[in-house]
Amino acid sequence: MSGWEIFQLWVMAVLTLALFSFMYRDNPVYKVVEHIFAGLTVGYQIGLIWHSIILQQVWGPVLAGQWWKLIPGLFGVLMLSRLSGKYAWVSRTSLAFVMGATSGIFLISELHGRVLPQMQDTMIALNGGDGFGATMHSIIVVIGVLSTLIYFYYSKEHKGVLGATARVGIWFIMISFGAHFGYTVMGRVSLLIGRVQFLIEDWIGSFL
Repeated sequence: MSGWEIFQLWVMAVLTLALFSFMYRDNPVYKVVEHIFAGLTVGYQIGLIWHSIILQQVWGPVLAGQWWKLIPGLFGVLMLSRLSGKYAWVSRTSLAFVMGATSGIFLISELHGRVLPQMQDTMIALNGGDGFGATMHSIIVVIGVLSTLIYFYYSKEHKGVLGATARVGIWFIMISFGAHFGYTVMGRVSLLIGRVQFLIEDWIGSFL
């Protein structure tokens, strides 16, 4: 490796070990590295917004004659008034447009990406013809959906059969939360494995 590559390797290793030091306790070294990562992230986002939005989507089209794109650019400039306590109210108009557009896009994407596919997957035949296992799977799906919906039905007190069904829904909700939490943990563990492999194979391996 060249001298520059060795320097990069050591910087990455030291920063990784500094982040791992938080497992012992909160310390100044960890705080310094945390601020470095936060600063790099902010700097990268500023550069990304400058090149991909301001230059490509506002300034370039305006020079090409699309002067109307100055309007969204003006709304973006008004967002900077958030830095002033006295004139922060000016940014409310821009925030209203951003929140409204984002909500509209998010609702449509959630409807087509989550709600409708989940409704379609729930409308299944109990005797699909693929064997006992498929039939039991369909029955479990129906019971889980109905009991979960009944748990969120607050128009009537959960007593008797309704209360028992709602408690079954709680179990399905907890299983779902556990699966999501396990997926998140596994994602973090994979990141940990990647950094440990870097330290052992790349950093320590460079000495061998």
